Amino acid sequence: MQISKDKLNPKVEKQIKKLLAQIIADLKTSENIQIFLRDFLTPAEGIVLAKRLAIALYLEKGKSYEEIRRSLKVSSATIASVQSMLEHRSEGFMLAVQQIKAEEWADQWAEKISKFFQGFSGSKA
Repeated sequence: MQISKDKLNPKVEKQIKKLLAQIIADLKTSENIQIFLRDFLTPAEGIVLAKRLAIALYLEKGKSYEEIRRSLKVSSATIASVQSMLEHRSEGFMLAVQQIKAEEWADQWAEKISKFFQGFSGSKA
């Protein structure tokens, strides 16, 4: 899809973007969001978004450019672009990374708590 050379009225553009954000927020479940994205993004657009997120996560975890390039089949320029966004603390990237870190933290603690209580399941009070 090409973007028209004719500029959209800024007020209309703002309203459309607000509507899009609200629709995504209202979808609630991962399954519904995946269905939405599948229909509104081309396969290539979906892969681009997913790779950008993966690059951000790999960079946050200290992976090297070479590891990221090999693993995700992306160019060094793409990695550098995402790294620049992270260095400038771009809000969207930071929100995504923080959300994933929170999920990982919660999963780790849930596992630790589960193991802790498993230790009590065989004991007698």
